[in-house]
Amino acid sequence: MSLSRSPSPSPDGGWSSPGLNINGSGRSSPSKSYGDSNGGSTLHSRNSGASKYPSFATQNQGFFTRHMRQLSSSLPRFNANTPTSRASSYSDKDKPRGRWEFSKSSLLGRVKLFFAHMGRTTRIRWAIVLALLAAIYIFYHSPLVYYWRRTAWLGGGEKFVIILAANVGGGVMEWKGAREWAIERDSTRNKKRYAARWGYDLEIVDMSTKKRYAHEWRESWEKVDFIRQAMRKYPKAEWFWWLDLNTFVMEPSYSLQDHIFNDLEKHIYRDINEYNPLNLTHPFNDVYLDDVSRSTVGNGQADSVNFILSQDCSGFNLGSFFVRKSEWTDRLLDVWWDPVSYEQKHMEWEHKEQDALEQLYTAQPWIRQHMAFLPQRMINSFPEGACSENGNNTRFHYEQNDRDFLVNMAGCEWGRDCWGEMYNYRELSYYLNRSLWERFKEDLLCAAWFKLTGQKVKF
Repeated sequence: MSLSRSPSPSPDGGWSSPGLNINGSGRSSPSKSYGDSNGGSTLHSRNSGASKYPSFATQNQGFFTRHMRQLSSSLPRFNANTPTSRASSYSDKDKPRGRWEFSKSSLLGRVKLFFAHMGRTTRIRWAIVLALLAAIYIFYHSPLVYYWRRTAWLGGGEKFVIILAANVGGGVMEWKGAREWAIERDSTRNKKRYAARWGYDLEIVDMSTKKRYAHEWRESWEKVDFIRQAMRKYPKAEWFWWLDLNTFVMEPSYSLQDHIFNDLEKHIYRDINEYNPLNLTHPFNDVYLDDVSRSTVGNGQADSVNFILSQDCSGFNLGSFFVRKSEWTDRLLDVWWDPVSYEQKHMEWEHKEQDALEQLYTAQPWIRQHMAFLPQRMINSFPEGACSENGNNTRFHYEQNDRDFLVNMAGCEWGRDCWGEMYNYRELSYYLNRSLWERFKEDLLCAAWFKLTGQKVKF
């Protein structure tokens, strides 16, 4: 059977294909020397004959053939680096051996090609950066951040308990309307989110009016009872933060540690003469007292402070205060809740437990030694309308530019709109603490849509 495309013998008895002209000696080089007159022409003709290959033309016809060729061209090609001539060997010697070459038309191919050309040191650096970013994302989007902030020897959140006064069961003296329910809902949700963010415990207590004695209703004095119960319920806690219902945490990004307790001595003042709306005499001058009792700042150590509160325009304010678990605190709560003193003064003390604490501070040197004050706007800012007989005062009233921590709508039930104030400060807190994505949507997309269509939308 003859092959139509097989190489045919040459007239001289050789073969036209390269590598087949081998003489009997086993050498492929000519036997004659290059100096022969006919040797040059013979070598030239042999080389020219060696470069001639049989002609073979691919048809490349039909849709299927062209389509498969396009698919195969997008696949990776392996460079075997087998030159067929001296010129190709010189041009390919600098190419990397045994590497995959990806088509530049696909995104995956370009990415893999980018990493393939990257050095080993650069790859390690990129791997470290990506691992660090992944760890940060997982940490802040998982319960790990909660347990980190709550652990006593890490974030220290379990050392703090928030006690929120609420009226869960409804009113006793009067019906609890829709506005009262809305205030309680927003205030409770605000404290729950803040406590969950920083790993604090939240204790919601029922401050509905209850009859303690046969002849009177003793409502706000229950603070002492609930503080005692919370101290027994949370034995690992150190500080207890009391909050009235008409309060709102404006800056949930402030932790109590960073805001106050990490540098307590810097923030507090123990000499009441710095701001003394009650016009109390301080310190005591009795000769029988020790030096600490006659000092304006006690022993001067922040560790000795067990009670922290603020003062408004009329004196002590207990809408937001801190008390530390200690033996001194147990003694204070015993004296503070003493029914004997209450029976004697309950008709004179308009602000009930607040006036009782002022009386104890005035008369008892051992109480002054362990009490300290914070600037009111640090834990207890007032809205417009509270303590505003002489207009707004930067010592008491909330300042948006300074990003005050907490607002207390104290006295809003006396001629002011409690729900209106709560709603306004809730919306302001949301506006001030928006994320970058929320700012992009509301400040750019919503504003652009409003200019185009005249309609206000929320994305």
